[in-house]
Amino acid sequence: MDKKQSLYAYIKSDILNKIKAGDYKVGERIPTEVKLCETFNTSRTTIRAALNQLTMEGYLTRRQGSGTFVADKKLQQTLSNTVHHFNDQVKVQGKKPDITLIDIKVVPADDVLQQELTVNPDDPIQRIERVRKANGQPTQYEIAYIPWNMAPGITKHHAETSLYRSLKENYGIHVDKTTEHIEITLADEHLSTYLECDPGLPCFYIETIAEDDSENKVEFSRSYFRGDKTNFVIERNYPSTI
Repeated sequence: MDKKQSLYAYIKSDILNKIKAGDYKVGERIPTEVKLCETFNTSRTTIRAALNQLTMEGYLTRRQGSGTFVADKKLQQTLSNTVHHFNDQVKVQGKKPDITLIDIKVVPADDVLQQELTVNPDDPIQRIERVRKANGQPTQYEIAYIPWNMAPGITKHHAETSLYRSLKENYGIHVDKTTEHIEITLADEHLSTYLECDPGLPCFYIETIAEDDSENKVEFSRSYFRGDKTNFVIERNYPSTI
């Protein structure tokens, strides 16, 4: 153990390494707190601190009266260049994707939408509120804004498939570029209702601007991802001259 590392952090790291190595498999019960106390020669308080952190991060799940088990693998999504939509990324990981429309309506462009979408005051904007799920569990809550003049009359069918694919197939709009800003936030009561999590759960928050091949802004979205159910992959390519 690194001398600068606390015992709690060491125990957490050890258990996490066993999960990632497959020593503790998905759905498997890990050793009891008593057994872990014996293994690491420490108190239950220290063990519980490590287990609580791993549970909050989505690697473990507690079952009342049964013990602590290895949670299902997090849904992996790619932020770098990819042609794969949400459904494709979920399916390739052996999970069943689902997109549920909560609400779709037309709203006037406020100051924020004017700036993000480069539209005029009070221009009609389609507000599309959705929840994405993997194997029936919510992983993402999203609100997307699309100018009416870009793609008038977006339907429930469009919203519950891939918006980008629908824009291309139904409106001839090809999303050529997205710019994404990512932060960490905590789920409030409103958000926790849709993500089916406890308030205060750490979430990834991503704001996205999508542009077509003429650099017109076609979508602005705000997305919240459960931190215990999702992780992201970012791939970078470097020219040989660097």
